[in-house]
Amino acid sequence: MEALRSRALWPLWLRGLALACGGAGMGLADLTATAPPAPARACSEFSQRSCEECLKNVSCLWCYTNNTCIDYPVRSILPPSSLCSLSNARWGVCWMNFEALIIAIAVVVGLILLSIAVCCCYCCYCRRHSRRPDEEEEQLARKREERRLQSLQRKHERKLKHDEIRKKYGLLQDSDNPYSRFENE
Repeated sequence: MEALRSRALWPLWLRGLALACGGAGMGLADLTATAPPAPARACSEFSQRSCEECLKNVSCLWCYTNNTCIDYPVRSILPPSSLCSLSNARWGVCWMNFEALIIAIAVVVGLILLSIAVCCCYCCYCRRHSRRPDEEEEQLARKREERRLQSLQRKHERKLKHDEIRKKYGLLQDSDNPYSRFENE
């Protein structure tokens, strides 16, 4: 039965290729005579059996309160409590109830969103602080240059003021010969 089912899943082009290449030697001669797939069984047929048999069909929901296998209510996201309580409902796997499955999925999604938010904040914080030293350095260099220019200006003003005082009292020396002898009159 398994061999027939696996052969039925082969694509048509592969079947033709096997037949064209003489697939009889490879055990593929009967690929054209495969049985049609079995019709899907209704979920209610698996009631009063086992959870594993019911959940082999993905569209089924197992309820432990009355051991019934029912079609999953696709119109609503969660099965209503009138159908089966979330703690007794199983879907996908028998060992985890639907309530725990929802909580686990919510926790995983929450962790993913939280890690994305933390990464975004961290990247923004790093990007802002990586730019700041350049801006701070430029600002410090501008302030340093302003202070240097102010210092030079004050120095020049002091020199002019001192020269005026020296000129007033006749202490100003010739700039041609700064080492000339000072004479008293």
